[in-house]
Amino acid sequence: MSCDFISLAAPGVQDLHPYQPGKPPEELERELGLKNVVKLASNENPLGPSPKAITAIKEYLNKISFYPDSGGYRLKEALSDKFGFSPDQITLGNGSNDVLDLVARAYLRPGDEVVFSEYAFVVYSIVTQACGAKAVVTPSREWGHDLEAMLAAITSRTRIVFIANPNNPTGTWVAQEQLTAFLAQVPSGTLVVLDEAYIEYTRKGELPDGLDFLEKYPNLIVTRTFSKAYGLAGLRVGYSVSDIQVANVLSRVRQPFNVNSLALIAAENALGDDEHIAKTIQTNNAGRLFLENDLHGLGLSTIPSVGNFITVDFKRDAIPVYQAMLEQGVIVRPVANYGMPHHLRISIGTRSENERCLSVLQKVINNFE
Repeated sequence: MSCDFISLAAPGVQDLHPYQPGKPPEELERELGLKNVVKLASNENPLGPSPKAITAIKEYLNKISFYPDSGGYRLKEALSDKFGFSPDQITLGNGSNDVLDLVARAYLRPGDEVVFSEYAFVVYSIVTQACGAKAVVTPSREWGHDLEAMLAAITSRTRIVFIANPNNPTGTWVAQEQLTAFLAQVPSGTLVVLDEAYIEYTRKGELPDGLDFLEKYPNLIVTRTFSKAYGLAGLRVGYSVSDIQVANVLSRVRQPFNVNSLALIAAENALGDDEHIAKTIQTNNAGRLFLENDLHGLGLSTIPSVGNFITVDFKRDAIPVYQAMLEQGVIVRPVANYGMPHHLRISIGTRSENERCLSVLQKVINNFE
């Protein structure tokens, strides 16, 4: 006897579409028999992780038969020392995505509302729908967050507002004065999640630092990750800083041992490697400028970005361009699932990776003309 197991799933899950990650290089190599594939699809650090993190991992390998420290004491202490917050304000996650999910599961009930912007990170929609809450999507302004529209969308049913700064996949950002005015007007019972996954790539003072607002606004949760600038995407470790009461609530739904031992030790050591972060930022800034200039030279327009990626407008269906680049061994990211069918997002790589991407793109464009 067969059974419709989809119909047995929770209402919010039945119509949910899974998150679509960037295509792995190994998969493309298997499919097309290619070698030396370049992946510029998932905003990873092309320099890799900190050498200090790698050394620490190697030294810890003989201890992986033991469970990790579920509380993440050493990493929390390192974060506390760096940013000046109590370890009790820090929640660790299996990537910052995990923390976003924790917030949703802890605070959303069916019928609640969640406000986020058009073209914002797709995980906000996923965690909202999975919890049976209602997504209230506000129109963007020049591909970025319109905080005035988001403020107007808040009602008595709004439990969470998600803001990505910088935003993925557009690379746009919210300025200091805009965020200051917004936070001052959000009801105290509405949580604001400020997703700062790419904050390390920005210059000091270029964007507001969410951590600076925490003391004044206990309804603010700031999430960050070690997957991007710190180069630890494969280990999955992120965190949030919040009011102690909020962190206490999140700990009640957090799975035990949600961050593995190697991730904990790698993140702790990566956090202290200022030299590697400086080199990462320098590489990214130079690569972003190089790509922007050459993309414009190809007659393509881009969305201004302060992240480690650039989103390109092809003024036509971008999927054929994406597919043609795949055939040449270069993986970029289509963003049609964000409502941007004419765009592709290109992560910033090393100089040689950027040059290869541009060379392939030039050939593809010429073939379409």
